[in-house]
Amino acid sequence: MIESNISKPINHEISNKKLLVEYKKGNAKKVFLIFVLIAAIILFSLFAVTIGPLDISITDAYHVIIHKIFPRWISAPTEQILRTVWFVRVPRLLTGLIVGFSLAIAGSVMQPVLRNPMASPYTLGITSGAGFGAALAIILGKSIGNGPYFIVANAFFFSMLTSLVLILLSKRKGSSPQTMILMGIALTHLFNAGTQFMQYFADSWSTAEVVFWMVGSLSKGTWGTLKFIFPVVLVCIPFLIIKSWDLNSIGAGDDAAKSLGVNVESTRMILMIVATIVTSITICFTGTIGFVGLVAPHITRMLIGGDNRFVVPLSGLVGALLLAASDVVAMNILSPVVIPIGVMTSFMGVPLFIYLIVKMRRSLS
Repeated sequence: MIESNISKPINHEISNKKLLVEYKKGNAKKVFLIFVLIAAIILFSLFAVTIGPLDISITDAYHVIIHKIFPRWISAPTEQILRTVWFVRVPRLLTGLIVGFSLAIAGSVMQPVLRNPMASPYTLGITSGAGFGAALAIILGKSIGNGPYFIVANAFFFSMLTSLVLILLSKRKGSSPQTMILMGIALTHLFNAGTQFMQYFADSWSTAEVVFWMVGSLSKGTWGTLKFIFPVVLVCIPFLIIKSWDLNSIGAGDDAAKSLGVNVESTRMILMIVATIVTSITICFTGTIGFVGLVAPHITRMLIGGDNRFVVPLSGLVGALLLAASDVVAMNILSPVVIPIGVMTSFMGVPLFIYLIVKMRRSLS
């Protein structure tokens, strides 16, 4: 009996050590995957700046980049090549990477916060609100801002307004995270109806401009727009990554999270606000880009599981690579015609969206 009692704690200690070793190995694999994705993004970026509708050699493309970074080392090619590479391809690529990174992280935060795999800036109506604001500025000329960014200001304002409505409704007694999804769907239809109503009475030029904005494009990605987007992303994204530790607790349920000392209500509200700011500052320049915030987090969870400490940053890297790759395909598949990036991401995201719906129905049945 004495030997049996002694062996139990020993076996338990051995089991704990094995679990700890497996846990460390799992984390090491996830960290390794982060570095793999970073390397893949760098290599893809080096490839992406060399291709486009205008035929520019790889040597000339790299000459431009080296000349701009180290002007004394090498002379620039022709003015046309310099403008095409440095003022079109490079900022467009960086915009795609930042927007994809931001939308994917916003989606990876919204899904555990709302405990719904369908949650994303697109399905919550945030992008539809931005589209309505843009249409209001384009068709009626009504905007909260002036100057060259009057459309951007309106899109940003209405996307933030949509999120504010969702948050206020969620604070009503008896509301649940699922209620926010349903309200997001309702707001999506409301804003889409408002946009279509304005288009019905608009002239052909305004209608075409709204349609162009609604399908999304990275063509407005310039060094000027990056000056607006990058500082906001630089502040908000690290905050969301740090707070991803709380997402595991919230995902286990509100009661479990509260028992671990997490203020669920305020954490959920803060994370939604910050995720909306990141979404709004990106889509107000690029237009509606759907499904990246939905697809990238699910691809990441398929690869590494559901630990949000790793899901959030890895989703950002997957989203950046997906959106940048989609834009390269969009620019070259029917060259010299450039397919809107929102169309490409929809082609990519709709099959997975249908798969998720079918999977949810099977789990409920």
